Amino acid sequence: MHAQGHEHCRSQWGPQGRGAEGRRSAFGPFGPPFGDGPPFGGRGRGRGGPRGRARRGDVRASILALLKDRSMHGYEMIQEIAERSGGTWKPSPGSVYPTLQLLEDEGLITSASEGGKKLFSLTEAGRTEAESGPEAPWEEAGRGVDWEAMNEIRKAGGGLIEAFKQVWSTGTPEQREKALGVVNEARKKLYLILAEEDRD
Repeated sequence: MHAQGHEHCRSQWGPQGRGAEGRRSAFGPFGPPFGDGPPFGGRGRGRGGPRGRARRGDVRASILALLKDRSMHGYEMIQEIAERSGGTWKPSPGSVYPTLQLLEDEGLITSASEGGKKLFSLTEAGRTEAESGPEAPWEEAGRGVDWEAMNEIRKAGGGLIEAFKQVWSTGTPEQREKALGVVNEARKKLYLILAEEDRD
C-alpha cells in the first residue's frame, strides 16, 4: 500500500507529473496542489471568476500580430505571448504549432530552417491580414482577472506545496502516507463545496 501511495504522490508532485505548463504558471514549478482537477481560479464561481483564457482564434490573431514585428520561432512566440499578456495566457505548443502549419498552408506565413528550428515570417498576404487584425489580441486573456485573488491563490497553493514537500522529504513512510491522505481529503472537500452550492 505504501509503495502505491508513494508512486501516486510522485505522479502528482514529482518531476514526472508536473502537468501542463498552463497549470504550473500560477503555482510555480510544482503545478496546482490538488492533482489534475480544475486549478484555483479556473472554472469555479467566486470573486476570482474564470481565469483568463484565449479562444482558438486568438492564437491565430496573436501569431499574425507578433510576426508583424519580426520573424520568430514557434517557441519564441509562446514566450512572447506569455510575457505580453502579463502571464495570464501562455498558449500550449499543441495549439501554436498546428496553427502555424495552417497559416503556412493558407499562404499567410512561410518557414525557413535556422539552426535546426523553423523561423516563421509573414508573406505579403499574411501582412495584409495581420494589419487588418487586432494589435494585441493577447490582452483579452488578461481582462477580468482578479489579481488580488490570484496572489492569495499563489500564497495558499505555494504554502501547501512547501508543507507537503517538507513532510515528504523528512517524514517517515507513515507520515508521508498521512500527508497524502490530507491532500486527497482537501481536494474532495473543495469539490464538495461546489456540489453543495449546486444543490441549494
